[in-house]
Amino acid sequence: MEDLQRIIRAHPFFAGLSDAFSELIGGCARNVVFAEGDHLFRQGEEADALYLLRSGQVALEITAPGRGTMTFLTLGPGDVVGVSWLVPPYRWSYDARVVEPTRAIAMDAHCLRRKCEDDPALGYELMKRFVPVLSQRLQAARLQMLDVYGPDG
Repeated sequence: MEDLQRIIRAHPFFAGLSDAFSELIGGCARNVVFAEGDHLFRQGEEADALYLLRSGQVALEITAPGRGTMTFLTLGPGDVVGVSWLVPPYRWSYDARVVEPTRAIAMDAHCLRRKCEDDPALGYELMKRFVPVLSQRLQAARLQMLDVYGPDG
């Protein structure tokens, strides 16, 4: 079995994370594997995990009335999937569909939130890492909307 703390520290999202914080969040982690076509999660479901992608590809998708399902971002190794676990009511706001077989580290959201509440320094460290991800996802959704609803949409 691979050492999850080593994998977490090696993941680009957690680059430079202290050993103490790696140990704390490592207790929330487990290895997962998904086949092509699987969903990590679907819009509206409980946001109960954060995924650190190790291999494969995952498409983030939204459904627009009259337009069907649209991919607004495709993620791969080194990316994180799932930021809705941070914000109440802790529900996914889009779908995450596996495009090719994917290996990831799944981090239990309840466990992470509890550890952040218990250690505000950990919570702050995670927030500093998630704000750029949230900004990137917002920008991707904005660009998708411009493409869909623009003058030629």
